[in-house]
Amino acid sequence: MYGWIWRHLPGNAWVRASISLVLALVVVYLLFQYIFPWAEPLLPFNEVTVDNGMAVVRETGTAAVR
Repeated sequence: MYGWIWRHLPGNAWVRASISLVLALVVVYLLFQYIFPWAEPLLPFNEVTVDNGMAVVRETGTAAVR
């Protein structure tokens, strides 16, 4: 896949590297701005309970130290 993208980018190696860097930054931006916030409620990271006296997650999703 990366070879296909590299072959289809215009310019010499420096131009291709610059365009590849910009494309990677755009993908990271889109992930952090749209995909991760959309997927966060679907993941079970807020349903954590630790019973050794350190922390218990309340129903509001905040951790409290005993």
